[in-house]
Amino acid sequence: MVYVVCFDISDDRVRYRAVKLLKGLGRRVQKSVFECTDLSEHQLLVLQNRMEALIDHGSDSVRYYRLCKACVQEVEWTGQGEMPRQDRFMVV
Repeated sequence: MVYVVCFDISDDRVRYRAVKLLKGLGRRVQKSVFECTDLSEHQLLVLQNRMEALIDHGSDSVRYYRLCKACVQEVEWTGQGEMPRQDRFMVV
């Protein structure tokens, strides 16, 4: 499943940690927006728990948008960028 993760984090150190965590799971498409492809439910829960532990609940926010395959095909943008990929590999 494809998830778009958006965040607004005020502390630079915490933001850096969030970016580092998300870079391991997806592709940065804007400064505070990541497209995470092929996340399992377990991976999403782990990500949510880790982000929950990082942020200041009084000033920060993180949003997770799940996109179905049909929705991914309808993604539009202007300027730089490319369609979110769902990288799947088959070992033969």
